[in-house]
Amino acid sequence: MNEHEHLDPPAETSRAETRDERRIEGLTIYERIIPRVLRNMLVVSVLLIGPAFWFYRWAGSIGFAFGAAVSYVNLRSLTRGVEGLADRIVNRNSREKGGLIILRFVVRYGLVGAAAYAIFKSSPTAFRGFLWGLCVPVAALMAEAAWEGYMAFRRES
Repeated sequence: MNEHEHLDPPAETSRAETRDERRIEGLTIYERIIPRVLRNMLVVSVLLIGPAFWFYRWAGSIGFAFGAAVSYVNLRSLTRGVEGLADRIVNRNSREKGGLIILRFVVRYGLVGAAAYAIFKSSPTAFRGFLWGLCVPVAALMAEAAWEGYMAFRRES
């Protein structure tokens, strides 16, 4: 008898099914995280507009709102770009061209840099608010990490 005959076929099947279930579960978790992070960004932006106004008045709060909007658009674009790049790598018959995907990455950061420079030259106070707005994804991701930690502890009990 060789070693393949000793394997129990139902055990092999159950291990493969468990792996497939985890993979499918991972995809659905990923699909739920991105919209939740984007929603968290909107909530954090609304919550932090008050402190931005408190510290920097109108110029800073407008800069903050602009920075938060740029962050939101940037994350959505980054998500789309990563999905397009992954599709391009996995599926060779992808409709998107690799160079176009990379160009979008470069143009996006160039536009953020140009906006930051224009705000910096016009008003240093608005620039500080803009920098606050660029940090909104960090707060949204921290909220998501806290949520995932809570859900992990809840599942264990």
